[in-house]
Amino acid sequence: MAIIVKSAACKRGALRYDLGFDDMKKTILAALFLGTAPAVFAEGGGKAPATGVMNLWQLLVSGGPVMVVLGALSIITITLILVCLFSLTRKSIVTGRYMQTADALLRKGDYLGLLAVSNRQNEAVARVMQLTLDFLTKHPRATIANVREIAQTEGVRQASAMHQTVSYLADIATLAPMVGLFGTALGMIKSFTAFSGDFAATRPVMLAAGVSEALLNTAGGLMIGIPAMAAYAFFRGRLNGLTGDLEAATARLLVLLSTSYKSGSPTDYSHIEE
Repeated sequence: MAIIVKSAACKRGALRYDLGFDDMKKTILAALFLGTAPAVFAEGGGKAPATGVMNLWQLLVSGGPVMVVLGALSIITITLILVCLFSLTRKSIVTGRYMQTADALLRKGDYLGLLAVSNRQNEAVARVMQLTLDFLTKHPRATIANVREIAQTEGVRQASAMHQTVSYLADIATLAPMVGLFGTALGMIKSFTAFSGDFAATRPVMLAAGVSEALLNTAGGLMIGIPAMAAYAFFRGRLNGLTGDLEAATARLLVLLSTSYKSGSPTDYSHIEE
């Protein structure tokens, strides 16, 4: 009986030893896997683990120094998208209220009144008329051709400023993948450098780290470049429509201004020659 009890105890001890050894092997394998692949997803579920914030930080760090540049580009991209989203609207170009006011003042020949109204407005067409009327008040003998040239020049400047803001998105869309490609090259160099070392045991880990860095930079560059290009295409189409609205509104006001010149006005500008 004692021998049977002792044999059972030995078997339980051996089982605990095997289980402990298996747990230790699993711990070592998990540590190696987490060291080479920081962003680990649950198998089959596709859900991030509970320490997703730490894994994201480890993901950025494992991408190398190029990820810092890509992170800065992503912040700039988001900022530009928000700026374009809130600034490239029809209200920022022309409003019906301003056009009605300008129409009434131009029909009465009240250029100084329209100049005062334009100074208080933020629409692009108001800035065009503000500069045009300011030129007119300082040069009362200017011809209609001179006034029209001033208005067209200012309109082109306003449109160019809006196009310049949108074009930054196209620049980032081109630059971000190239920066990611540079990080990819650095990661591959790091991978092949592992074969020149004398530590054969660490070669697989170094190789995996280099490949991981290369792929992370490639993905980072594309994740920034693709949305930037999509945003550029969207805002470019919107900007073309807004530019047409600005040209139409400016042309309408210039026609009214030219008509008041020809018919004469109650102000001191009736002597202006065509």
